[in-house]
Amino acid sequence: MNTIKDNILTLQARINQAREKYARTDHVLLLAVSKTKPVEAIIEAMEAGQHAFGENYVQEGTDKVQYFASHYPQSALEWHFIGPIQSNKTRPVAEHFSWVHTVDRAKIAQRLNDQRPESLPPLQVLIQVNTSSEVSKSGVNEHEIAALARQISTLPNLTLRGLMSIPENVSDYNSQLAAFQKLAALQKTLQAEYPSADTLSMGMTGDMEAAIEAGSTIVRIGTAIFGARNYSK
Repeated sequence: MNTIKDNILTLQARINQAREKYARTDHVLLLAVSKTKPVEAIIEAMEAGQHAFGENYVQEGTDKVQYFASHYPQSALEWHFIGPIQSNKTRPVAEHFSWVHTVDRAKIAQRLNDQRPESLPPLQVLIQVNTSSEVSKSGVNEHEIAALARQISTLPNLTLRGLMSIPENVSDYNSQLAAFQKLAALQKTLQAEYPSADTLSMGMTGDMEAAIEAGSTIVRIGTAIFGARNYSK
C-alpha cells in the first residue's frame, strides 16, 4: 500500500512529465486537498515536502490552520480556501487563509477585503467561473468576469490572481482539454488588463494532464494523495 509520501512523489512526477510534454516552463503547484482528513495525514504530507493545502469547509479549515500555526510555527504552510463561501462565514476565511479560489460575488469580495487583518498581506483571490453552466455549481459566467474583476481590483486588501473552475466531469481527454482551454483563454484576457492575474486553478486527479496542457498553474488533488474521503464524521 502506497504511503502519502509515495503518492506525492508520484503526482509530482506526473506533473513534471506533463510540463515537459507540453513545453511548460512555468511552475505548476500541487495543491493537496485535505478536507475531511485528520491533521496526522497533513503532517505526513508536510514531512514529505508538501506545503500547500486546500480546505473546503470553513470551520474545519480554520481549525487546521490554527493547529499548525500553534504546533508547527516554522512550517510556513500555505492554506487555500477552495469551497463555497457564505457571506456569514467570510471573517474566518479572511483571517486565516492566504488564498481564496471561490470568489463569485462582489459582496463576498467586499467582506473578505473589509475583514482581512491589516497585519496580514493582501488575500490572494481567484474568481470562480462556471464554464459548464451547470446549475449545481457556483461561479460566474464568462460575461460577468470583467465586472467582478473591476470590483476586486479596487479593494486594497485583496489581490486578483486569476481564475478557478470545476468543469463538468467527463472522461474523454479532448472534452476535458476543450473546457480547460476555454478557461485559459478567459484568463489570458483577464491578465491583459490585470497583470497580477497570472493563475489558473483547474485540474484534479482524473483530468490533471489535460489541465496542464491547457495552462493550469494549480492542480487540486485530494484522493490521489490521501485516499478516499470519509464524510460520515
